Amino acid sequence: MKRIRVVSVGLALSIGVALLISACSGTASPAVQGAVWVADEYGNSITVIDAASNQVVTTLTGIEGPHNLQVAPDGKSVWAISGHDSLAVMIDAATYQVLGTVMTGSEPAHIILSPDGETVYVTNGDEDSVTVIDVATLQAITTIPVGRFPHGLRASPDGKWVYVANALATTLSVIDTATNINVAEIEVGQNPVQVGFSPNGEFVYFSLNAENAVGKVDVATRQLIGTVNVGVGPIQVFVTPDNRYVLAANQGTKDNPSSTVSIIDTATFAVVGTVETDQGAHGVVIDPSSQYAYISNIFADNVAVLDIAARKVIATVPSGTGPNGISFSTFAPPSTAASEIPLELPTMDNMNGQP
Repeated sequence: MKRIRVVSVGLALSIGVALLISACSGTASPAVQGAVWVADEYGNSITVIDAASNQVVTTLTGIEGPHNLQVAPDGKSVWAISGHDSLAVMIDAATYQVLGTVMTGSEPAHIILSPDGETVYVTNGDEDSVTVIDVATLQAITTIPVGRFPHGLRASPDGKWVYVANALATTLSVIDTATNINVAEIEVGQNPVQVGFSPNGEFVYFSLNAENAVGKVDVATRQLIGTVNVGVGPIQVFVTPDNRYVLAANQGTKDNPSSTVSIIDTATFAVVGTVETDQGAHGVVIDPSSQYAYISNIFADNVAVLDIAARKVIATVPSGTGPNGISFSTFAPPSTAASEIPLELPTMDNMNGQP
């Protein structure tokens, strides 16, 4: 199988970023139940954190270059990307066993599932495309051309659209999920890296890495509403489930790292708070109660737990090297006595879904 280089989000792009790191630990988040799954891209591992205690439950090894991951809507599985081997990997969230693998395109970056959990979408940075995978059959069913170097992507809450941030371009691609066709390219600004929908599906927000800004598009009209300045080198964005805020993680670069999260009020589309997390704030996910955000700090080897209302970090949890993608499950992680669990991937001869 062809070996490829791994490109990470601050992306050794022209945007420029590489990853190295150090670590910390912290205290519990009151009244939160669930698990935080973290893709440690440069550590070739996945860290599983108990959200109730903010303690690491176990570390899964065996996926090379896991740039991003996503918990399935039903919480029963977690899908991760191997940037090194161009693979999508399905993991049983209860047993930590590999349920299957599917070949993607070259340099896969982000992976998401449709709201009904039936379809997986993967951006292929080196091929300017998105691979579509059927969950039931574990087969790649089509490949959709999009903009230049697609990176972050997310589905609309109603499942009708998938918006894709084209990191080496100035556009968001819009995929019609009924036809699996790219139906629009929306001009938004320089180097959009990730997108995030409002819970009602009316707006999509996105990071503009080269402009140190976050933008907002009206989904109905596909028109850019405006942008707001944030910290240096924003990467991932996430909207709180109560639709009050958009959080943007500001990574900066390896040579000039940033370490903040910008909190944007959705009603006024203005920054109302800036919180220090740690070096290279990168990934963002928020628990369903909208109380806590979890930030992967890619140059610090840890995850910061941010109390959104208090505007403060209440815990810092160690991860593997280069924590990148991050996802929240409402199910508590299964306990295990093993601090490290190797994942068993099938051999190349037995891979599914050759695109």
